[in-house]
Amino acid sequence: MKNVVRSLRIFGLLILTTSLINIQKSMADEPLRVAIIGLSHSHVHWILNPESHKDIKIVGIVESNLDLAQRYMKQYGYSGDLHFTNMEEMIMTVKPEAVAAFGSIFEHLEVVETCAPYGIHVMVEKPLAVHMDHATKMKALADQHNIHLLTNYETTWYQTNHQTFNMVKEGLIGDLRKIVVHDGHKGPIEIGINKEFAEWLTDPVLNGGGAITDFGCYGANLIVWLTKGLKPESVTAVTQTIKPEMYPKVDDEATIILKYPKMQGIIQASWNWPVSRKDMEVYGKTGYIISENKSEIRYRLNEKEVEKTAVLPNRTAPFDNPFDFFAAIVRNKIKLSPYDLSSLENNMLVVEILDAAKKSAKEGKTVKF
Repeated sequence: MKNVVRSLRIFGLLILTTSLINIQKSMADEPLRVAIIGLSHSHVHWILNPESHKDIKIVGIVESNLDLAQRYMKQYGYSGDLHFTNMEEMIMTVKPEAVAAFGSIFEHLEVVETCAPYGIHVMVEKPLAVHMDHATKMKALADQHNIHLLTNYETTWYQTNHQTFNMVKEGLIGDLRKIVVHDGHKGPIEIGINKEFAEWLTDPVLNGGGAITDFGCYGANLIVWLTKGLKPESVTAVTQTIKPEMYPKVDDEATIILKYPKMQGIIQASWNWPVSRKDMEVYGKTGYIISENKSEIRYRLNEKEVEKTAVLPNRTAPFDNPFDFFAAIVRNKIKLSPYDLSSLENNMLVVEILDAAKKSAKEGKTVKF
């Protein structure tokens, strides 16, 4: 009897997968049918805002917390018919082509485990996974079922970062010597994030750490990109919990040093900055580039030149937001470059770096790759 049930389930899966593939082919020029998985990550407001994208259509929202679901869906005017409490029911009902995950980092694996067998593409919020065990399983599923598995970072859409990358690629500041990335804010509780987000963001299992995970991933992602996937020789990290009364289970301060043969990467991740920041300093043999924020950049190409500043325009579609970019990838309108900021290969290395950093901080010694 068990074999009969199993055979029927496999047959049903094949039928649904074939149906999804046919839908994808017939809708190549239509908005990408996307379902949202989870609403607890406050970055979900980005995708819920219909003005933030034009090439996707929200066809389902999965959230088990009914109060949270009703609150956000009412805020953005989404019909209650779009709401589901589990992924399987949503998939069977609305047949999405892709999903965007906005739950805890720990839940990313479950999203891929559920969606990949149906050929449904997945985009998760940073970082890819809580640790390498999850990341390895996710990659295996993505490879097996031939789906795109992207990771979204706010800084991916900063024109200053892409200008920096191009200038480095052109050799305008010489060989890289030091990359310093600063990310963070006063602290998640201090800036007033919603309770559903705070519950898992400050949990070492559900988030994989505190500031070291929440903001350390940004620096690792950018450094992996700028070094074209070069692995560091070693990772050294120091973490602290400066506010144990607020963050008793996780770190709120982290510094990570990546040692390369002729360069260092320094990641400063903090829930203790006096102001919110996401900026980067890139130093080469002859010059430097400093990305102050999304649009402001400073640079000095050599010792003889004076420092110059520029205010850059926003990136052009579909490179200006994660959702239209995701649609363009799925529709094969654009392809990811090696170790692209959103790519799986980049973000596998990001998780590996974060694992080494957490081990280094815990053991109080440098971890060799």
